[in-house]
Amino acid sequence: MRMPLSLASPARRALLSALVVATLMTGFIAFQIESRASILRNGTEVLLRTAPVDPRDLMRGDYVILSYDIGRIPSELLSADKGKSGWGSVWVRLKPADDGYWQAAEASFEPLYSKEGSAVIRSQTFDRRDPAEAYGNYRLDYGIERFYVPEGEGLAIEEARNEQRVSVVVRVSSSGVAQIRSLMLDGTAIYDEPLY
Repeated sequence: MRMPLSLASPARRALLSALVVATLMTGFIAFQIESRASILRNGTEVLLRTAPVDPRDLMRGDYVILSYDIGRIPSELLSADKGKSGWGSVWVRLKPADDGYWQAAEASFEPLYSKEGSAVIRSQTFDRRDPAEAYGNYRLDYGIERFYVPEGEGLAIEEARNEQRVSVVVRVSSSGVAQIRSLMLDGTAIYDEPLY
Protein backbone atom coordinates (compact mmCIF):
# COMPACT_ATOMS: atom_id res chain seq x y z
CA MET A 1 0.00 0.00 0.00
CA ARG A 2 1.32 3.40 -1.01
CA MET A 3 1.58 6.16 1.59
CA PRO A 4 0.37 9.63 0.50
CA LEU A 5 3.08 12.28 0.36
CA SER A 6 2.87 14.75 3.19
CA LEU A 7 3.04 18.47 2.50
CA ALA A 8 6.38 18.63 4.28
CA SER A 9 8.00 15.75 2.42
CA PRO A 10 11.15 16.58 0.41
CA ALA A 11 9.66 15.16 -2.82
CA ARG A 12 6.58 17.36 -2.56
CA ARG A 13 8.67 20.47 -1.79
CA ALA A 14 10.90 19.77 -4.81
CA LEU A 15 7.84 19.36 -7.05
CA LEU A 16 6.30 22.57 -5.74
CA SER A 17 9.60 24.43 -6.25
CA ALA A 18 9.89 23.14 -9.81
CA LEU A 19 6.32 24.26 -10.58
CA VAL A 20 6.96 27.73 -9.16
CA VAL A 21 10.18 28.11 -11.17
CA ALA A 22 8.51 26.88 -14.38
CA THR A 23 5.59 29.28 -13.85
CA LEU A 24 7.93 32.23 -13.27
CA MET A 25 10.03 31.41 -16.34
CA THR A 26 6.95 31.05 -18.54
CA GLY A 27 5.58 34.33 -17.19
CA PHE A 28 8.86 36.12 -17.90
CA ILE A 29 9.01 34.84 -21.50
CA ALA A 30 5.34 35.77 -22.05
CA PHE A 31 6.03 39.27 -20.66
CA GLN A 32 8.95 39.78 -23.08
CA ILE A 33 6.91 38.63 -26.07
CA GLU A 34 3.92 40.78 -25.13
CA SER A 35 6.11 43.86 -24.51
CA ARG A 36 7.57 43.59 -28.01
CA ALA A 37 4.20 42.79 -29.59
CA SER A 38 2.59 45.76 -27.84
CA ILE A 39 5.13 48.13 -29.38
CA LEU A 40 4.61 46.59 -32.82
CA ARG A 41 0.81 46.88 -32.49
CA ASN A 42 0.51 50.30 -30.85
CA GLY A 43 3.76 52.22 -31.41
CA THR A 44 4.18 55.27 -33.62
CA GLU A 45 5.47 54.20 -37.03
CA VAL A 46 8.52 55.99 -38.44
CA LEU A 47 10.60 55.37 -41.57
CA LEU A 48 14.38 55.54 -41.06
CA ARG A 49 17.09 55.77 -43.67
CA THR A 50 19.96 53.39 -43.03
CA ALA A 51 23.55 54.54 -43.34
CA PRO A 52 26.48 52.61 -44.79
CA VAL A 53 28.54 50.57 -42.35
CA ASP A 54 32.25 49.93 -42.61
CA PRO A 55 32.47 46.95 -45.03
CA ARG A 56 35.08 45.26 -42.83
CA ASP A 57 32.27 44.64 -40.33
CA LEU A 58 30.17 42.37 -42.56
CA MET A 59 28.06 39.39 -41.54
CA ARG A 60 28.47 37.95 -38.08
CA GLY A 61 26.05 35.09 -38.25
CA ASP A 62 22.58 35.44 -39.73
CA TYR A 63 21.88 39.10 -39.10
CA VAL A 64 22.41 42.39 -40.85
CA ILE A 65 24.18 45.24 -39.08
CA LEU A 66 22.18 48.45 -39.43
CA SER A 67 23.23 52.02 -38.82
CA TYR A 68 20.98 55.07 -39.06
CA ASP A 69 21.32 58.75 -39.81
CA ILE A 70 19.76 59.35 -36.37
CA GLY A 71 22.63 57.32 -34.85
CA ARG A 72 24.89 60.38 -35.04
CA ILE A 73 23.49 63.36 -33.17
CA PRO A 74 25.36 66.69 -33.41
CA SER A 75 26.27 67.93 -29.93
CA GLU A 76 24.66 71.31 -30.66
CA LEU A 77 21.29 69.53 -31.10
CA LEU A 78 21.44 68.28 -27.50
CA SER A 79 19.90 70.27 -24.69
CA ALA A 80 19.88 69.73 -20.90
CA ASP A 81 22.92 68.63 -18.90
CA LYS A 82 25.48 68.28 -21.70
CA GLY A 83 28.35 68.27 -19.21
CA LYS A 84 26.83 65.67 -16.91
CA SER A 85 28.84 62.47 -16.55
CA GLY A 86 27.80 58.92 -15.74
CA TRP A 87 25.46 56.49 -17.42
CA GLY A 88 22.35 57.77 -19.18
CA SER A 89 20.23 57.84 -22.31
CA VAL A 90 19.42 60.45 -24.92
CA TRP A 91 15.84 61.12 -25.97
CA VAL A 92 15.56 62.14 -29.63
CA ARG A 93 12.49 63.77 -31.16
CA LEU A 94 11.93 62.51 -34.70
CA LYS A 95 9.92 64.40 -37.30
CA PRO A 96 9.17 63.44 -40.90
CA ALA A 97 11.14 65.23 -43.61
CA ASP A 98 9.80 66.08 -47.06
CA ASP A 99 11.17 62.81 -48.49
CA GLY A 100 9.16 60.71 -45.97
CA TYR A 101 12.14 59.67 -43.85
CA TRP A 102 12.11 60.75 -40.22
CA GLN A 103 15.04 62.73 -38.86
CA ALA A 104 16.25 64.09 -35.54
CA ALA A 105 14.73 67.47 -34.72
CA GLU A 106 15.65 67.74 -31.04
CA ALA A 107 17.65 65.74 -28.50
CA SER A 108 18.04 65.85 -24.74
CA PHE A 109 19.59 63.96 -21.85
CA GLU A 110 16.24 64.56 -20.10
CA PRO A 111 12.99 62.88 -21.26
CA LEU A 112 11.17 64.63 -24.09
CA TYR A 113 7.40 64.43 -24.20
CA SER A 114 5.28 63.63 -27.20
CA LYS A 115 4.05 66.37 -29.51
CA GLU A 116 1.71 66.15 -32.47
CA GLY A 117 3.50 65.05 -35.65
CA SER A 118 6.57 63.64 -33.91
CA ALA A 119 7.85 60.54 -32.12
CA VAL A 120 10.39 60.35 -29.30
CA ILE A 121 12.93 57.52 -29.41
CA ARG A 122 15.25 56.74 -26.47
CA SER A 123 18.84 55.62 -26.98
CA GLN A 124 20.44 52.69 -25.22
CA THR A 125 22.21 53.61 -22.00
CA PHE A 126 25.82 54.71 -22.49
CA ASP A 127 28.64 56.31 -20.50
CA ARG A 128 28.26 60.06 -20.99
CA ARG A 129 31.84 60.73 -19.86
CA ASP A 130 33.13 59.79 -23.30
CA PRO A 131 30.22 59.93 -25.77
CA ALA A 132 31.45 62.50 -28.26
CA GLU A 133 33.08 61.38 -31.48
CA ALA A 134 35.16 63.36 -33.89
CA TYR A 135 33.39 66.35 -35.41
CA GLY A 136 31.20 66.89 -32.33
CA ASN A 137 28.72 64.05 -32.87
CA TYR A 138 27.25 61.70 -30.30
CA ARG A 139 27.11 58.07 -31.46
CA LEU A 140 23.86 56.50 -30.25
CA ASP A 141 22.38 53.02 -30.45
CA TYR A 142 18.65 52.40 -30.11
CA GLY A 143 18.53 48.61 -29.86
CA ILE A 144 17.52 48.29 -33.54
CA GLU A 145 21.00 47.93 -35.01
CA ARG A 146 20.60 44.23 -35.91
CA PHE A 147 18.02 42.52 -38.02
CA TYR A 148 18.01 38.72 -38.23
CA VAL A 149 17.50 37.29 -41.71
CA PRO A 150 17.25 33.80 -43.19
CA GLU A 151 20.58 32.04 -43.59
CA GLY A 152 22.53 33.11 -46.65
CA GLU A 153 20.57 36.32 -47.37
CA GLY A 154 22.50 38.76 -45.21
CA LEU A 155 25.37 39.58 -47.58
CA ALA A 156 23.07 40.75 -50.41
CA ILE A 157 21.12 42.94 -47.97
CA GLU A 158 24.33 44.41 -46.55
CA GLU A 159 25.55 45.24 -50.06
CA ALA A 160 22.23 46.99 -50.78
CA ARG A 161 22.51 48.77 -47.40
CA ASN A 162 25.96 50.08 -48.35
CA GLU A 163 24.43 51.39 -51.59
CA GLN A 164 21.78 53.18 -49.42
CA ARG A 165 18.92 51.14 -50.89
CA VAL A 166 17.76 49.73 -47.52
CA SER A 167 15.41 51.50 -45.13
CA VAL A 168 13.60 50.36 -42.02
CA VAL A 169 10.09 50.91 -40.71
CA VAL A 170 10.27 51.18 -36.93
CA ARG A 171 7.52 51.35 -34.32
CA VAL A 172 8.28 53.49 -31.26
CA SER A 173 6.41 53.06 -27.96
CA SER A 174 5.25 55.98 -25.83
CA SER A 175 8.26 55.36 -23.54
CA GLY A 176 10.71 55.66 -26.47
CA VAL A 177 11.50 51.97 -27.00
CA ALA A 178 11.88 51.03 -30.68
CA GLN A 179 11.21 47.77 -32.54
CA ILE A 180 11.84 47.07 -36.22
CA ARG A 181 8.54 46.45 -38.03
CA SER A 182 9.77 46.04 -41.63
CA LEU A 183 13.01 45.89 -43.56
CA MET A 184 12.62 47.67 -46.90
CA LEU A 185 14.65 47.29 -50.10
CA ASP A 186 14.16 50.01 -52.70
CA GLY A 187 10.95 51.08 -50.93
CA THR A 188 9.38 47.60 -50.79
CA ALA A 189 9.08 45.52 -47.62
CA ILE A 190 11.14 42.33 -47.90
CA TYR A 191 10.69 41.26 -44.25
CA ASP A 192 7.79 42.11 -41.93
CA GLU A 193 7.69 41.30 -38.25
CA PRO A 194 4.37 39.76 -37.22
CA LEU A 195 2.13 41.88 -35.02
CA TYR A 196 1.21 38.71 -33.06
